[in-house]
Amino acid sequence: MPPNDKAAPAGTILYITYDGLTDPLGRSQILPYLVGCAERGHRIHVLSCEKPERFAKDRGRIEAICGEAGIAWHPMSYHKAPPVLSSMYDLAMLKRTAARLHRRHRFALAHCRSYIPAAAGLHLKRRFGVRLLFDMRGFWPEEKTEGGSWNLGNPLFRMVYRHFKRLESALLGTSDAVVILSHAGKKELLRRPELAGQSDAVTIIPCCVDFGHFPLANANERAKVRAELGISEEAPVLGYLGSLGSWYMLPEMLDFYGVYRKRYPGARFLLVSLEDPASIRTQAAARGIGESEIIVRPASREEVPRLLATADLGLSLIRPVYSKVASSPTKIGEMLAVGLPIVSNYGIGDVAEIIAQTECGAVISSFEPDSYERALAEVEGCGTSPEQRRERAMAVYDLDLGIDSYDRLYRELAPG
Repeated sequence: MPPNDKAAPAGTILYITYDGLTDPLGRSQILPYLVGCAERGHRIHVLSCEKPERFAKDRGRIEAICGEAGIAWHPMSYHKAPPVLSSMYDLAMLKRTAARLHRRHRFALAHCRSYIPAAAGLHLKRRFGVRLLFDMRGFWPEEKTEGGSWNLGNPLFRMVYRHFKRLESALLGTSDAVVILSHAGKKELLRRPELAGQSDAVTIIPCCVDFGHFPLANANERAKVRAELGISEEAPVLGYLGSLGSWYMLPEMLDFYGVYRKRYPGARFLLVSLEDPASIRTQAAARGIGESEIIVRPASREEVPRLLATADLGLSLIRPVYSKVASSPTKIGEMLAVGLPIVSNYGIGDVAEIIAQTECGAVISSFEPDSYERALAEVEGCGTSPEQRRERAMAVYDLDLGIDSYDRLYRELAPG
């Protein structure tokens, strides 16, 4: 979207993200919030890093959404290789472009999603006095090390890790406000000396769900999609949504399915994922799970709700490492929105507390068959209907709640 040559008045916001608006994450976890805030009168510019293939495919769609909402979009190219150097280059370009845009539009606030964008926002704050909202999401340096992307045995990645920990300290000590995804993450964050006694400086906004986009499953749609997938109407279906590998525990979830299929003969495991089906089926076969039992389907954002509607139970097992204390898995809210009960594990943000409070599923304490059996028995006995699960989930994950929180922050930090 071409920039407006006329300088914007005070109160204009620059949203900086390293994730592209054409990414699935951009469509689900960036644009809906920004469109909602724009509808409330906020003047918003977005500076994003776009993957070339996705940008070429979906540029027109995103331009239309932004144009209708009155959001000015300034896309840049994302660079993947070589590691580290490509990110350094992207950061330099983010800083340069953000400064150029500021000279033209005079931003009151830089809203920065995660660490690399926040480094650009910190540059704006130090050089031009632009207020800074550090939307840190979670503990990103620990996510990179615990997920295996940064091997601290390698001197280069050890240096990168230390650099971003220093940046994190500067951001926590300098930002005008901080956003994190969970109460558990905030509790951990307030142990930091940079935020001592400043609880009000940290706002909790979980990954929210557009409940209008994720309607409650209905019998007709369920039967139609099952027929398309080759699943019989009476088959019990375990469902999973999202990426695999890294923190997402495919081996353990296949083991869980092994217990599920014994309890519910004729079961199927539906994975709505972009991952390689052959790799998933190979791991399943090693556990004696037949190829026909595993159904792997990639899906666009528009297709996800109808695929989820075919399942009877949602599953999300994530490695309970330190960084996951600050997580808010989007898949949990989306599965609850269509009415599914959930099985997850302890140590992932506020998930265990939310499942207990809403009585929408079960939480496993260990990755063992006995724990899986207990979880399935607990789900059977919880007694909540799909309508109740959806209603209770809305009290936690509804997109309007997230928009309300960002709207308040924008009005406090960038009055105009």
